[in-house]
Amino acid sequence: MRILITGGAGCLGSNLIERWLPRGHEILVIDNFATGKREVVPPVAGLSLVEGSVADKELVDRAFAAFAPTHVVHSAAAYKDPDDWREDVATNVAGMVNVVEAARAAGVERVVNFQTVLCYGRPDAVPIPVEHPLRPFTSYGISKVAGEQYLAMSGLPFASLRLASVIGPRLAIGPIPTFYKRLKAGQGCFCTDATRDFLDMEDFFAAVDRVMEAGAPSGIFNVSSGEGRTIRDVYDAVREHLGLPPDPGVKVVPVGDDDVPAVVPDPSRTRQVLGWTAKVSFGDAMGRMLSWYDAHGVSDVYSHLSAPKAG
Repeated sequence: MRILITGGAGCLGSNLIERWLPRGHEILVIDNFATGKREVVPPVAGLSLVEGSVADKELVDRAFAAFAPTHVVHSAAAYKDPDDWREDVATNVAGMVNVVEAARAAGVERVVNFQTVLCYGRPDAVPIPVEHPLRPFTSYGISKVAGEQYLAMSGLPFASLRLASVIGPRLAIGPIPTFYKRLKAGQGCFCTDATRDFLDMEDFFAAVDRVMEAGAPSGIFNVSSGEGRTIRDVYDAVREHLGLPPDPGVKVVPVGDDDVPAVVPDPSRTRQVLGWTAKVSFGDAMGRMLSWYDAHGVSDVYSHLSAPKAG
């Protein structure tokens, strides 16, 4: 395959590069390095880089025309500044339109999109079925929903994967790297009173492999374990891994106005249509993730959430 990956220097894109290059696929990455790491796109055979944003239509058109991809993985997304609505719209909405139009012109066989489960907003109940109404209420969520809907009406063969919290090498967002970094430094922590679904990178790979197959079903799919874990569960697992004593008195605070108490997508339709199911347990996934941090450390930690207000 000739695979064009937008946002390929991020966590998910870089792991896919490491998976696919040894298999002989040609890969082109488009990334502006707003959150991605340049070192994960080295000058090696089979891997090319176009530096820039998917919001730049001319850059996207040139990249597609020159590379002639057979498959597109759309991983680029703006989320770093929750108050920068224009950047979110430029990247997550106009960027998707640019990718869709270029993919049509190139005659690609498949577009795979990575979608945030924050598309559901505050759900009526969990687990959240894929048919649940979309109620995003943050700039990131609203713009990502708009982008997904443009893809769905594009006429292209596509799969949009509404992803649980994928954990694996270079993870730089969320509670796991935050707790690891702070506890290693001897700093205090607090937990939000939230529940999330955590998915191991190997299970993510298996889902992507399935939707990249020739003739794979098109549509929108929850890719998740279907099991919720509290942020406190994550905190306890990190402490245990680091050999720290339990901390029963850790402060647990309510979620902020821009957050959701429980996000646990229901993968049952994905199992039925794709024949995919998560196989790696939460404990094993956490052990792999934390062992990776032991070897490589934690650098930047990003969030799509606003900083807590003083008070």
